[in-house]
Formats: sequence, C-alpha cells, structure tokens
Amino acid sequence: MSRSAESGLFLSPVTADDLDLAVQLAVATLREAPPGAWDGKAGSLEWDCWETIEHLSDDLFAYAAQLGPKTPPLDSEVPFVWESRRPGGPANVIHADRKAGPAGLLQVLEASGALLVAMVRTTPPQTRAHHVFGTSDPEGFAAMGIVETLVHTHDLAQGLGLAWSPPADLCARVLARLFPDAPESTDPWPTLLWTTGRAELPGRPRLTTWRWDGTPRA
Repeated sequence: MSRSAESGLFLSPVTADDLDLAVQLAVATLREAPPGAWDGKAGSLEWDCWETIEHLSDDLFAYAAQLGPKTPPLDSEVPFVWESRRPGGPANVIHADRKAGPAGLLQVLEASGALLVAMVRTTPPQTRAHHVFGTSDPEGFAAMGIVETLVHTHDLAQGLGLAWSPPADLCARVLARLFPDAPESTDPWPTLLWTTGRAELPGRPRLTTWRWDGTPRA
C-alpha cells in the first residue's frame, strides 16, 4: 500500500484498471478536438498535437515492451530503434498513419494503452525492469503510464482548446507512488501539474527540472 508519511493516509495501489481509466478518459476528451487543430502546438511543448499523441502512444508502448521479456533488462531499455521524423520532433518507435486522420491517431493511442494495461495485469508483481528514473515494477510502470497520459492530455487540451480535469483520487495515487515528497496540502491535480513542471502552486514557483521516483515501495 502507498502511504503518505505526513498524514498517515493510506492509498490503494495503482492498478491496471487505473491506467485503463486514464487512457479511456483521455481518448474520450481528445475525440472532441476540432479536426483542423492537430497541427498546432501542444501547450508549452515544442511538438504539435499530432506528434504529442504519437509520443504518448510511444511512452505507453515502451513501458509495455520493457515488461515484456521473460527476464527484463535492468540496466538498459529494450533496444528498439527510436527515430524522429523531423529535427526537434519526438523520437518514437510508434508513428500513426496520417492518412487515417485523427480517428486513426486516437486508435493508435488506445491500442498502445491497452498493451500496457495487459502487461500490468499479467506481469508478476515481483518483476523488475529498467527505467531511467529508477528500476521499477508493474505498478510503477502503470503509474508512469498514467502520469504520461494525464499530463500530456493536459498539454493537448491546451493546444486543442479542450477542458481536461482528471479524477482527484487517481492523481493522488500516482503522486503517492511516484512523487512521495510532493506537497499534500494542495489539490492532487494541480499538484501533479506542479510536480511535472507545468504549473505553479501557492508559494511554489513552476519547476524547471523534475523527475519521479519509480523504484518499488516497501
């Protein structure tokens, strides 16, 4: 169980169902985007909205792949070739067929999310695999996938002119799992945006560098 050291509040573990919910909420929100808006920038990112969906899909795929080998590597990523399609664009394995349009792009996101959901459901909890922010377990990779989904959907919502506010309890669980030192007196969603360098909190300026701690909790 994840626990807040200051408040003593116990939070349930992050699960595959949590990840599935995050992806489904994101896809439902992004389906409301105007068809011609995908070439605009995604919030404060240097990528356009189409590239940001590809990047998010690639994150979810990569986390699933990292858990895939019978003996996952602990010191490196599974050696796929990540390539950018333009200078400054995201380096991905996953690219969506532009001819399929936004509907196809969101199918790529949903499918990549489903791969990670399936791996988290079926991988033994004692499994460990490499991540640059700390060797992690299936719960950790689920939490990472949720953070990627929530904050990149925030970026996309800014670029696409959409409203986006994920469930507070979901944000609280991933904060407890990946950001144990995050402030606890503030609402979970603004706090998650602060921990990932996307917003200020009262008395706390916007972060210019950040990272989570994916190592398993005792």
